[in-house]
Amino acid sequence: MSKAPASSPKVSKGSKVPDQLHLLRGIAELARDGGVFVDWIFICGVLMWALILERYWYFSKVLPGKISEIQARWQARSDRSSWCAWQIRQAMISRLNGSMTVGFPVMQVLVPMAPLLGLIGTVSGMLEVFDSMALRGSADARSMASGVSEAMICTMTGLAVSITGLYPVHYFRTRAARETELLADKLEF
Repeated sequence: MSKAPASSPKVSKGSKVPDQLHLLRGIAELARDGGVFVDWIFICGVLMWALILERYWYFSKVLPGKISEIQARWQARSDRSSWCAWQIRQAMISRLNGSMTVGFPVMQVLVPMAPLLGLIGTVSGMLEVFDSMALRGSADARSMASGVSEAMICTMTGLAVSITGLYPVHYFRTRAARETELLADKLEF
């Protein structure tokens, strides 16, 4: 008697619900198999991506309005050549730079923190392997498999989270510097 293949849920054409459920199940299995450190890595990744998305929103929606407002305030000034005007100009540029770089220190900590958490999980998994070898008195593959699996899942998850955050963190840091320079050029002294 042969087993019938599991049927996939019936969904309308073009729906991505089964794909998303499959992805969520995979993430849940990864968290379960990787141990507690994978949960911490996921929390690190969610926080990092929340900050990245917030910065994307800021740079695309809020920043253009702030730049226009600063330019209008500068152009409305009658005095733009005195020492006082120079200091006001510098303060305007500095405030905008400060608002562009909000959250950068946290993002710059989260990117290297994910692989470090993965490393801790790797060490924890390998300690589990050594404990099982000590308890059984031998090194059979079956007793070592779960510890090695946990170690590799932690390493892979930490690296994956970190790699996904490398480019956005670099992009926003360089974009903030570029926007600051452009604003300084636009505010004629």
